[in-house]
Amino acid sequence: MTPRPDTIEAMSQHELRNDHLWATIDTLGATLSRLRVRQGDGWRDIALSSAEDAYMGRTVGRFANRLAGGRFSIDGVDYQVSVNEPPNTLHGGADGFSDRQWEVVAADNTTVALRLVSPDGDQGFPGALEAAAAFDLGEHALTLTYAATCDAPTIVNLTLHPYFDLGAGGIDDLGLWINAPEYTPTRADGIPLGVVFAASDGLDFTTPRQVGAARAAMLAAGQDRGGAMDHNFMVPGVGLREMVRLSGDGVELTVLSDAPAVQIYDAAGFAGKAHGPDGQAYNQHAGLAIEPQSPPDAPNHPAFPSTVLRPGETWSRVITFLVS
Repeated sequence: MTPRPDTIEAMSQHELRNDHLWATIDTLGATLSRLRVRQGDGWRDIALSSAEDAYMGRTVGRFANRLAGGRFSIDGVDYQVSVNEPPNTLHGGADGFSDRQWEVVAADNTTVALRLVSPDGDQGFPGALEAAAAFDLGEHALTLTYAATCDAPTIVNLTLHPYFDLGAGGIDDLGLWINAPEYTPTRADGIPLGVVFAASDGLDFTTPRQVGAARAAMLAAGQDRGGAMDHNFMVPGVGLREMVRLSGDGVELTVLSDAPAVQIYDAAGFAGKAHGPDGQAYNQHAGLAIEPQSPPDAPNHPAFPSTVLRPGETWSRVITFLVS
């Protein structure tokens, strides 16, 4: 049954459900609050959920990931945006899109479409931006489509920030494959050096491997970022394509996108800082963040794919979570 138009605005959570998948979408942050897969006569959560975490399952932007010093230039004009991870900007600043109430445009049992208007100068970003996020539930997949337009040149990089554990209670024994022979090394603060390296040792997932074993190899090779697997991988090709496969405990999750890269984070910093729906604290490495996006700090690295959006253009991104 489709909600009446006069009740849509009063709803903060929307349930998308079929015989195989059950997704809960929240208007705060255009958030994937929960993702469940059918297991016998019941349902299994395969993604972490917590209102305490600032980004968990939420849409991040206007620019996902990091901007060095919170600065960038377009057409020779310099801009300074909100700094919330000093000295840098993370996921759009102190009041990014993940903290905003998105407006519901349409909703039914399989679809919810959301809209957000970000005014000129919001967090220091130039140009008014109108963004849309549409969640569509298919028989075995949840597809998220983003779109944005602007009235002045600006930068855009929206993505979803979910953490997956496939119901295994942690990620170390899960198998991970990443369609990426290269990654972008960074400084200690996560800002890219502007070069691309071959994904070797603990960062080579072109052949599936267990997350825990790969982390040990990463640490031994000194490839970690402050003890964490928190890296941006460059995915070859264009258009919608397989980026990541995560498997274990009888479930396989395939993430497809048309983004040029994907950020992988192993939740090394969790350590009981957030709690799940049952009140239990999430431990270190409780979930794996999989975030298709443009590379971090892309506006400050001409060799990276452009993230500039101009009036008359439409920016878009598709992310599909296929569960089997």
